[in-house]
Amino acid sequence: MASVLVPVLYVVLLFGSLAIFGRYYRKRLASKAIEPYFPRHLERDVYVTLLQKQDPPTPDQLLKAALVRRAMTDVTRILRIREDKPALQNLLQKGSIGDELWNSLLAAEKELEAEIMEVHAEANTFVEGWGQIIFATASEMLANEKTRGVFEQIPQARHDIEVKFSKKSKHRIAAPIMPAPATPAAPKTPNAPPTPSTAASTNGLAPPPSAGAESVVSSDGEGPSTPATPRTPGKSAKKLKKRK
Repeated sequence: MASVLVPVLYVVLLFGSLAIFGRYYRKRLASKAIEPYFPRHLERDVYVTLLQKQDPPTPDQLLKAALVRRAMTDVTRILRIREDKPALQNLLQKGSIGDELWNSLLAAEKELEAEIMEVHAEANTFVEGWGQIIFATASEMLANEKTRGVFEQIPQARHDIEVKFSKKSKHRIAAPIMPAPATPAAPKTPNAPPTPSTAASTNGLAPPPSAGAESVVSSDGEGPSTPATPRTPGKSAKKLKKRK
């Protein structure tokens, strides 16, 4: 009998201690302050301050502008929660983040729901039915501000690009220019010995007469003639012999 009671008592003590520890741990987490997921809502504080001002009272146009600015901040927070919640849920399932961040997100979501209801009610106090379209107006104003910010950054971006490319061009100009490799000169061939005709022409002298071409003056003294060739006895000599 005693052998049966010992394991049962051990199991009861084990589960009892686990239950007491779990209850104490949950109470400690509940009493612990949760770190806010978003920073302080300054636009809401500005609107409340302007609404409570009575000497002199704040004009309605200024109150409406402050309320629209408050709604714009709420829209940005709504978009942020829509983007972060699925990612944080996946990370929580994988054990990459702790429960504190997830609880902070859930608390911010509940606070934002109450904020949306309050803005809706405040908008209806100015104009009936304005609460249904105030967040659409805030979304359009946010898109307009984003587009205007992009256009305002164009001159600065253009200036940065010009400075960047001017630095690159200066760097290219300042780079030393390497001389082209010199091609080897062709070897000089020895000159051929000049011929007599070329030597005479270079000295400005007429070419000397050849040995076999002597000029003969004709009997009439008109000029040189061709050299006389030795005569062969022909028919005229034979005739003379016959006459004799």
